[in-house]
Amino acid sequence: MPAVSDPQVSTVHGTVRGRRATVAGRPIAVFKGVPYAAPPQGPHRFRPPRPPERWDGVRDAADFGPTPPKPPYSEPFARILADPALPGDDWLTVNVWTPDPDPAARLPVAVWVHGGSLTRGSSALPVYDGLAFARDGVVLVSFNYRLGVEGYGLFPDAPPNAGLRDQLAALEWVRDNVAAFGGDPDRVTVFGESAGAISIGVLLASPRARGLFHRAVLQSGPPQTVERDRVRRMVRRMAARMKVPATAEAFARVDPAALLAAQREAGRRSSPLLGGAAFGVVVDGDLVPEDPMTALTRGDGAAGIDLLMGWTAQEHLLWLGPSGLAEQFDRLGPLALAWAKARCRGGPGVVRGYRALLPGAGAAEVVGQVVTDHLLRRPVHRLAEVRRLAAPGARTHLYEFAWPSGVPGLGACHALELGFVFDTVDVPEAAQLTGAGAPRWLAREMHGAWVRFITHGDPGWPAWDARHPVRRFGPEPGGAVLHGPRDRAFALWEQEPGPGEPALAPTATG
Repeated sequence: MPAVSDPQVSTVHGTVRGRRATVAGRPIAVFKGVPYAAPPQGPHRFRPPRPPERWDGVRDAADFGPTPPKPPYSEPFARILADPALPGDDWLTVNVWTPDPDPAARLPVAVWVHGGSLTRGSSALPVYDGLAFARDGVVLVSFNYRLGVEGYGLFPDAPPNAGLRDQLAALEWVRDNVAAFGGDPDRVTVFGESAGAISIGVLLASPRARGLFHRAVLQSGPPQTVERDRVRRMVRRMAARMKVPATAEAFARVDPAALLAAQREAGRRSSPLLGGAAFGVVVDGDLVPEDPMTALTRGDGAAGIDLLMGWTAQEHLLWLGPSGLAEQFDRLGPLALAWAKARCRGGPGVVRGYRALLPGAGAAEVVGQVVTDHLLRRPVHRLAEVRRLAAPGARTHLYEFAWPSGVPGLGACHALELGFVFDTVDVPEAAQLTGAGAPRWLAREMHGAWVRFITHGDPGWPAWDARHPVRRFGPEPGGAVLHGPRDRAFALWEQEPGPGEPALAPTATG
């Protein structure tokens, strides 16, 4: 039974009752599973989100809402990546952790957008618990959005990007309601990792998202869209397996379990690193009027928004290590290096240059670094440089996470930093990826930097300038600010830009 003292907040759709928690002696109010949109069911299954119906009385907000349909991770990824599945149809909900649910508090707000390749993940993962942010004076908001074909399928009879439209609706909910939870709607930072960071990068360039957030953190994900044909191939593969037309109307009549099974089979050979057919945000002429990197490098959209962006030192090991591809690439040697050259459309000097920069590294490490730089680090670097040269009033900070996991073969892999950002390295779900005994000092350093950026726009090291400062987190306490640590690698691409790819601005080291 809820206690009389449980916190209550009135939203624009009705009153919600949360629960109280205490962290480091500080009381925190927690609200979970609050609807920001109506359940996307029946004729609305593949349609843009609609406002939730108002409710009378007090709605209990003690538990996370249901998670959107998603296939489970396959082995061996399920051993290192937790992904809880909660039953139900009311997927589009938010969660709020606040140190002071008083409209007069006007505290900084952080809105978390989870990753998972737009096919997995949810806000219910214990690693994303917002207690540490609330402990440190930040109102933390997280939410679910539609995934996979339900969120990012491309059909002739339904608008695209339903999942991204969910994200926009959640940010509009924050604008309209966060003040009631003690947050300041004029001090909102969005932060996300992987697909969450990619989504934020798209929203940075979207005219419809203007004014909904004022700072942004992109962790291991650049602003990007996917080719419409890649998404169409996924939808057609699913339609062929289910023996139905490739339309939203036909897919909406398919049992959700059968739809997930078809999605899993159709995407079996897809990978963020290796490519292939995949679900993703597409240019739609509406919410996404053009390629976001094109808009942002032109200076549109994010000129007045402070950015914190970065990567891990060995992003690729999350995909190559558990899958056994690292061993295969090392065995293939020159063939793997040739594949990387073709995958990234780089000249012959690129792979040769990386081999020289990584003496003693096997083919898998060289391939991983080449592909990661092509897909992730160079676009982030390009955006930082454009902002430095064309929008000097907007601050940009870059980081690299370099602490290696205690799990053999993972190194400083993709997603490893999450428990440190949220200061949740002690939860079992974080330890699946970090291994036992993750350093508390690193969690203090990284979480503290994020709190400073959310609160003041300054994470604690110099903003991006001609010296190219990058804050490295780990492996030693205190970290270091390095200048142009990857400029030599990026310069290799400038010498031989791929076909159809514009050259970047010159690097600090030439």
